[in-house]
Amino acid sequence: MALRVLFLAVVLVILLSEVQTKMEGSQVVAGSGNRKLVDAIDCDALCKVRCSLHSRPNVCTRACGTCCFRCKCVPPGTSGNREVCGSCYTDMLTHGNRTKCP
Repeated sequence: MALRVLFLAVVLVILLSEVQTKMEGSQVVAGSGNRKLVDAIDCDALCKVRCSLHSRPNVCTRACGTCCFRCKCVPPGTSGNREVCGSCYTDMLTHGNRTKCP
């Protein structure tokens, strides 16, 4: 009987650690000033909205996707508001020394 209780306790601990590991894997750190945990975001959908009014939407979406993947953030709206995503998003530059993130 005691062996069964010990076995069940070990199985419970293993299951709880697996659940905690999976939950931690679905969260990422975003922002720079006030760092907080946010759920993983859908970069494709957010960038499609962000670049919907851009004159070159495919180029914009590609750059936005790179920035979103690295910074885990896409600013709200179709332009501006870049500071919402912190220094990661605002300071990223292209090879030509221009801002990369739309």
